[in-house]
Amino acid sequence: MKQIDQIYINGRFISPKGTEKADIISPVDGSIVAQLTYANDSDTEDAIAAATEALKHYSQSTIKERAAYLQKIHDEIMKRIDDLIEATIFEYGATKERAKWSNMLAATTFSGYIPVLEQYQFEKNVNESKVVMEPVGVAALFTPWNSSSGSIAAKVAPALAAGCTVIIKPSEFSPWQSQIIMECIHAAGLPAGVVNMVNGRGDVISKALMESVDVTKISFTGSTQVGKLIAQQSVATMKRVTLELSGKSANIILDDADISTAIPMALQASFMNNGQACVAGSRLLVPESKIAEVREALLKATENFKVGRPYNDDVNVGPVASQKQYDRIQQYINIGREEGAEIIWGGTGRPEGLDNGYYVKPTIFMGVNNNMRIAREEIFGPVLSVIPYSNEEEAVAIANDNGYGLMAYISSKDVDRANKLASRLKAGRVLVNTLKHDPLAPFGGFKQSGIGRENGIFGLEGFLETKAVIS
Repeated sequence: MKQIDQIYINGRFISPKGTEKADIISPVDGSIVAQLTYANDSDTEDAIAAATEALKHYSQSTIKERAAYLQKIHDEIMKRIDDLIEATIFEYGATKERAKWSNMLAATTFSGYIPVLEQYQFEKNVNESKVVMEPVGVAALFTPWNSSSGSIAAKVAPALAAGCTVIIKPSEFSPWQSQIIMECIHAAGLPAGVVNMVNGRGDVISKALMESVDVTKISFTGSTQVGKLIAQQSVATMKRVTLELSGKSANIILDDADISTAIPMALQASFMNNGQACVAGSRLLVPESKIAEVREALLKATENFKVGRPYNDDVNVGPVASQKQYDRIQQYINIGREEGAEIIWGGTGRPEGLDNGYYVKPTIFMGVNNNMRIAREEIFGPVLSVIPYSNEEEAVAIANDNGYGLMAYISSKDVDRANKLASRLKAGRVLVNTLKHDPLAPFGGFKQSGIGRENGIFGLEGFLETKAVIS
């Protein structure tokens, strides 16, 4: 069994002062694959002190120096890509394809910030003033368990590019993946204290980070419920905040869409990452006139979705992350049935032959209306709700009638029509006839899906403060 019993502070891997331990259970088969020793508040204070001291010099580093560090981190991650893929499969349950994609994205996120950094105008003249963009300071980065390496990269890369020092607080449920990424950053040879990592209980680590006056920036990815608490706590010391939170994304199939293409794409949008994605298109909005055709297409397309052990090449839906996630999804499937929705595929219980591990049956509900809980609340599992609409106006109204606004999807043969519709949707990203990810385009949400944006120039500016110099 792997022991994860070191944290990273001031350029060194050290044993934490904390003594509490937790078993890391693989969702693949329910076995214990690692044991994590938690850091405590004292460890966190040491990390803050290291980052604060390192900021004095790193904030004055040159663009050339920071670009070189970003490239080195990319190179080190590529050397460990197979280790990261293995950890992502066995610790989290990602399929082979998903594990490779997410970890390659982590690597290219670091190198992708090099041209952003080199092309960014840190000083410019505005009227009679010189406007200077400066690093915001010490940043605390909270990353989730459903996208460990990718989320670390999306936060660390722009912070380093901006000249900030950081303390990573990764999810305590993905320490194996986080440890490998930290080993890559260490191998890149950054100055001591620029990047630190403390892995432990969220309530313990976050208290020290939120109360510190030296921590001036928070970047958090996770649930809206926890994000609101982070935002409230940030006010006491006026920390700058970026929050990437929950979603309940609408996927609108317009009446002119090619159903044979749109429906398989809709299932991919809903079941990606084993359904554990804040961007999942879990509300499928379909013209009333197309309901029968869509039902048939859904049942046909499901034949291409195989649930199983994620290390098998032919599997595209693996287990969910934990017993807690499994129980939550089962509860929602029962709620949908009780609300009167019809299950046309899937249902409660484990798939046949998958008794060990946290496997669920990807489930499709029809006969759903937008007032049902399965249509309004983030389930965070492979559960799709099909909602009929009568006309385009009603489709927009249904899509926007939700507290979240992270992502939306549109399928149509008429791209101009789809783009006009996209302008009316309250979502931070709208994908038209694609599931493509643009790593330089802004990512974040409207309404209760968050505050601020990540990626590219938008992510960089989240770690910068604006100063006007008038002379």
